Amino acid sequence: MTSSEYPPMQSPVCPLPYNDYETIVMAHGSGGALSLDLIKKVFLPCFSNPALLAGNDFAEVPGFVHGRVVVSTDAHIVSPLFFPGGDIGRLSVSGTVNDLAVSGGIPLCLTASFVLEEGLKISTLEKIVKSMADTSLEAGVPIIAGDTKVVERGKADGIFISTSGVAVIGAGRAIVGSNAQPGDAVIVSGTLGDHGLAVLTARGELGLSADIRSDVAPLNNLIRKVTEFTDQIHVMRDPTRGGVATTLNEIAQQSHVGITLFEDQIPVHPAVRSACELLGFDPLYVANEGKVIIILPANLAHEVLSILQHEPYGQNARLIGQVQADSPGTVHLKTSIGGTRVLSMLSGELLPRIC
Repeated sequence: MTSSEYPPMQSPVCPLPYNDYETIVMAHGSGGALSLDLIKKVFLPCFSNPALLAGNDFAEVPGFVHGRVVVSTDAHIVSPLFFPGGDIGRLSVSGTVNDLAVSGGIPLCLTASFVLEEGLKISTLEKIVKSMADTSLEAGVPIIAGDTKVVERGKADGIFISTSGVAVIGAGRAIVGSNAQPGDAVIVSGTLGDHGLAVLTARGELGLSADIRSDVAPLNNLIRKVTEFTDQIHVMRDPTRGGVATTLNEIAQQSHVGITLFEDQIPVHPAVRSACELLGFDPLYVANEGKVIIILPANLAHEVLSILQHEPYGQNARLIGQVQADSPGTVHLKTSIGGTRVLSMLSGELLPRIC
């Protein structure tokens, strides 16, 4: 945004009516009349629910039931804010919903905080908030509390969003990273690397043009279909930053097992594969925002695959590997030409600012 696009400085004491502003100004973060206008005109119409409308500094968790409570929190700083298949709003809701869902629990609600940069177009904010509301509705997980702050121009790159959430797990269920067992099958719910490459191509920095859309989506309803079918799932994890290879390294180390993947069974969209070959990336290390890894007894794998493949977000699910007792803490890839190589954990930042 150029300096000519910014409105003239306005007095924080006597702010103009909300509708007279096209961009965020510092007074929107004052806690006064302009802050209240922003909440009423942008946030409440999209997130409206009894907990928010009560107007308190806290919110009662809706539909609370007996069970173990889990919480998750995440910050989102993606650049650009909008990319093929999604935006920072859809990402912020999906990310926390998925982190809760892989526990095997039922996500109940979210909270959201916004750091807005002075000069951000209010129409852009409205679009992001509407996307969050749509994703929240799709997941069936309401946003029940929130906060907004404004920082000076150049301090926040438009908007940063943090979301936190609460879920409840039924008694006796333990789906954690330390539970992978020798003989287990490794399933992934779809093609790898879609999100990372979609965001990268949207930046236009490398002159790369490809028909790649982010996979960003809330997976709680898909995951619930699987957990309703069986209570024998050992591990679930969403392979975001660092991709599938890094996520499986974490699990192998937590569970003190080895994991072997089969290259010819790993699903990768042709456009993603081509882009990765051009850029020298490995899709196994590229971030996903709408995929889940499921590790479970091998005798259940084909039935779970069938369940996933009948769901919109699981149509490309594949069985990609197995767990063994050998080489604990290590992940290996059996290549399509018959060799084997070690898949180490990602040591640096492959693609910054993608989630």
